[in-house]
Amino acid sequence: MNGSNSGIPGGGKSPRGKRGFSFGISWFYVILILGIVWMFFNQGGANPQKIEWDEVKAQIEAGDVKEIVFVRNDYEGKVTIRPDRLEKYADKFGGAVPKKSPHFIFLVTGNFNAEETFGEMNQALPEADRFKLIIENDNKVWTSVLEWLLFPLLLILMWVFMFRGMNRGAGGAGPGNIFNVGKSTGKLAEKDNIKVTFKDVAGLYGAKEEVMEIVDFLKNPKKYTSLGGKIPKGALLVGPPGTGKTLLAKAVAGEANVPFFSISGSDFVEMFVGVGASRVRDLFRQAKEKAPCIVFIDEIDAVGRARGKNVGFSSNDERENTLNQLLTEMDGFDSNSGVIILAATNRADILDKALLRAGRFDRQIHVDLPDLNERVAIFKVHIKGLKLKPNFDVEFLAKHTPGFSGADIANVCNEAALTAARNNKPEIDRQDFLDAVDRIIGGLERKNTIITPLEKRSIAFHEAGHATVSWLLPYANPLFKVTIVPRGQSLGAAWYLPEERKLVTREQMMDEMCSLLGGRVAEEIINGQPSTGALNDLERLTKQAYAMVTYYGMSDKIGTLSFYDSTGSRGYELSKPYSEKTAELIDQEVKNLIKEIHDRTYRILTENRDGFERLAELLLEKEVIFSDDLEKIFGPRANKDAVVPEEDRKPSSDEPEKGPAEQNAPAAESPAAETPAADEGTGKTGNQA
Repeated sequence: MNGSNSGIPGGGKSPRGKRGFSFGISWFYVILILGIVWMFFNQGGANPQKIEWDEVKAQIEAGDVKEIVFVRNDYEGKVTIRPDRLEKYADKFGGAVPKKSPHFIFLVTGNFNAEETFGEMNQALPEADRFKLIIENDNKVWTSVLEWLLFPLLLILMWVFMFRGMNRGAGGAGPGNIFNVGKSTGKLAEKDNIKVTFKDVAGLYGAKEEVMEIVDFLKNPKKYTSLGGKIPKGALLVGPPGTGKTLLAKAVAGEANVPFFSISGSDFVEMFVGVGASRVRDLFRQAKEKAPCIVFIDEIDAVGRARGKNVGFSSNDERENTLNQLLTEMDGFDSNSGVIILAATNRADILDKALLRAGRFDRQIHVDLPDLNERVAIFKVHIKGLKLKPNFDVEFLAKHTPGFSGADIANVCNEAALTAARNNKPEIDRQDFLDAVDRIIGGLERKNTIITPLEKRSIAFHEAGHATVSWLLPYANPLFKVTIVPRGQSLGAAWYLPEERKLVTREQMMDEMCSLLGGRVAEEIINGQPSTGALNDLERLTKQAYAMVTYYGMSDKIGTLSFYDSTGSRGYELSKPYSEKTAELIDQEVKNLIKEIHDRTYRILTENRDGFERLAELLLEKEVIFSDDLEKIFGPRANKDAVVPEEDRKPSSDEPEKGPAEQNAPAAESPAAETPAADEGTGKTGNQA
């Protein structure tokens, strides 16, 4: 059954929308509030002033009193002044004449005889000045009852509803109850509602092969248990953001045709102590009831961070208690319960080691950025609903988007459609996709930016320096186009199509670093001094140089040592893993390396100054130039088989000639692994990649 309208024939609740009026608890609240409002605001609008008995006598003798109401059991009198005499007493009311009566009140003692006193005073007045006398007893029974019982009644009602909520919470009541704060907030997708399969997940060929075995576990568990094997309890999907980890987990549930629980790691932790552990227990209880099923915990690093390393928190941190409960629950499963935990993170290095051991997350599935063939498949998925020009070349787009994740490609397709619509085109063409890539990487084009002619000339020579050096060096990234049109935070950009390398040699790194420094050196040659436009270039150059010396062992004086920490545990230490003397040597080696790169770049631009200046002038004229324009000026681009001057290829005496370097260190990534805009922008404070 699905929904709440599947009643039993001949009985049960009437269908929704046809039920009669029912007096619910909400109506009780409405009536209670209205009663309180009536009690407080139905006291009349009069604001009588308190006066003494002598003043009342003077008012009576002056003939100003119209009526006196005397309350015998309160010994209180209420005086109403004649309308034509109210002006006399305006000063007692702040200068305003009161509109409602009574106007004055007075109090007397218990010995006061109202009938006799007022009767004598009335007899002494002329007929026209006599007042009306009303003597009564005030009945305050119900007012007293409300005053004494209202507050206790409210306390009793609150107590009743709290206990009722607690009882419902113990039985698994719906959301909205404060006593359900310990209940799991995971979303359950029944197997009939999951429409995502592996056909909807483009690319990720290696990851899909690994998770296919998990699908087979859920479909045919006896195939493995009959041989004595145990079904894995968990798999951890590790990869950069936007690579499709969540989509892959949902596809596993769709292929296996089992229920799918999804929850974020941050949903476990609340401000209340013990809530996270309670939610973990409740999630696993629900999962056991729905077995076989899949539980997917997205961003598990929010709760699975290594214990004892939460800076600023005590050992009784709520996150650690939640993690302890998660570890206990994963170990507490029966080995063949049919519940498999999938988790996703892009910070596997900070997860607790106990979480990653065998028996909990038995396998780690790496979901990497898509390669060329995978990008082609992803583009084909996302362009299905787009109106493209006939014979559209999808492979061209895949080649021009290296380093893009699946989410980035989806964004490119959507942005291309918006760009075509913005230009009133009937169909989406190649240029729309290229403009979309430019906008996503570089930012929105700023056509109205005010740039002085001197600044524009400096930007043009800066970008021409990048382009010239990258064109003349064989191992630099292939240039795609150069622009001095401002985008985002940058004032210009040199766009590259990096090769998708897995290993990078020292020679390749040197060429890339020369290309990075080309803009700065070009400014020195033309202007005689550098500007702030190369900040981003220098930042990346410095990181790369330190990586070569401290991570990749590409320095003779430092030796074949690596101070890289793949576990990330060193981030919590205050001391360096080397001595102060070694630190000074590292700094000196980096300075020597960058000086070598600077001198080499300066020599290349000086020897090719004519072509370099022609390129800058062409850039000033067109604002955007492509690789064809560079080929007309410098000839065919240098490649790895080209003859390079011996002085440019010879390594320094302090560094080895070549050496493969695995591209694993975050701070040491080669520029070749970056997105097309590797040297993007001469901007406010520097280039922005």
